[in-house]
Amino acid sequence: MKKTMSHIVAWKTGACLSFTAAVIIYSVIAWGCGQRAVELRILLSLLLICAVGSAIQLLCFTDHIIRKMRYTRRTLLFLVLFFPLLSVTAWLFRWFPTEYAGAWLVFGGSFAVTFVVVTIGFEIYYRAAGKRYDGLLGQYRREKEAQEK
Repeated sequence: MKKTMSHIVAWKTGACLSFTAAVIIYSVIAWGCGQRAVELRILLSLLLICAVGSAIQLLCFTDHIIRKMRYTRRTLLFLVLFFPLLSVTAWLFRWFPTEYAGAWLVFGGSFAVTFVVVTIGFEIYYRAAGKRYDGLLGQYRREKEAQEK
């Protein structure tokens, strides 16, 4: 029960943080385009994406359900699950004129560019954090060796 509750808290935290970020980003873009209000359907669609997307993220990038899987496969699994969710939500909530192929190309291209940028950002962050922890571990070992002498 305790483990399940920690998973629920992690999901809820992720969903809340991503929803807040999505609403802020959308609001800034909408304001820049001259809109003065956010439609309820947009807020609901963002909530849906953030809630389900958070669950997909927990599935793909934690060891809660999938114990052993390479990071590249986890990333591909995330893409296979998240992009259709995003596409169906965009179509259902009419984020753009869905009858035009060009609009879908812009949507898919925007998703691809954003996904690549975010993935590269996480990779850089994790490599930097890994180097920092390697340095701290080396310092700890040197101090331990000095204490033993």
